[in-house]
Amino acid sequence: MKKTVLITGASHGIGKATAILFAKHNYNVIINYNTSEDEAKKIEVDLIKQGANALAIKADVSRQDEVKEMFGVINDTFGDIHVLINNAGISSQKLFTDVAEEEWDKIFDVNIKGIFNCTQFALKSMIKNHFGKIINISSIWGLTGASCEVVYSATKAAVIGFTKALAKEVGPCNINVNAVAPGVIDTQMNKNMSVEIMCDLKEQTPLGVIGTGEDVAQTILFLASDNSKFITGQVISPNGGIVI
Repeated sequence: MKKTVLITGASHGIGKATAILFAKHNYNVIINYNTSEDEAKKIEVDLIKQGANALAIKADVSRQDEVKEMFGVINDTFGDIHVLINNAGISSQKLFTDVAEEEWDKIFDVNIKGIFNCTQFALKSMIKNHFGKIINISSIWGLTGASCEVVYSATKAAVIGFTKALAKEVGPCNINVNAVAPGVIDTQMNKNMSVEIMCDLKEQTPLGVIGTGEDVAQTILFLASDNSKFITGQVISPNGGIVI
């Protein structure tokens, strides 16, 4: 039986790389997006041309009504979800004293409430089926914090706490919950960083390279596989050694 994976924020970056990789491994792939419709639809078409089952669905994960509707479409199309990858996230780079209350709320709504919404709906079938894999995307900044990214770092630290607590709660239902904390990755989110900053981060990385979306996707695929059946409540950080 084909397993179904829902990847939030899958129109670009790590989410896109993960969608492509899971399709290659014979999953039904749900490509969630909010604003990047053209990119998401292109991934859907490309995967279908390659013989995969793929579906792009628009939903703002911070809105429970839209998440509910998305899960209804998924259930009608593919049935229950076996793997949930909470990848959708936004960031902000500025001094903490310049962060507006509305910006703080928005980042927490997407990065944390989005995980709350999607996980609650996914758990309904996972608990019933006594099986499930939930993989939450955090960041090295959730482990160490980053100057001028206080809000983002706070949300990614919260992702880790959420992961560890939920793993204890749903472990008896044979549901694995883990977090992936990527290092510096060549994604759209990091495109606004200057060349100088990226070069400095590359030099700080012991392996001497900037990571790719596929590097992270391979870690996610491992956590979704049977090879990780005894791993739960853990944080795996593909980061090239920049945080050890």
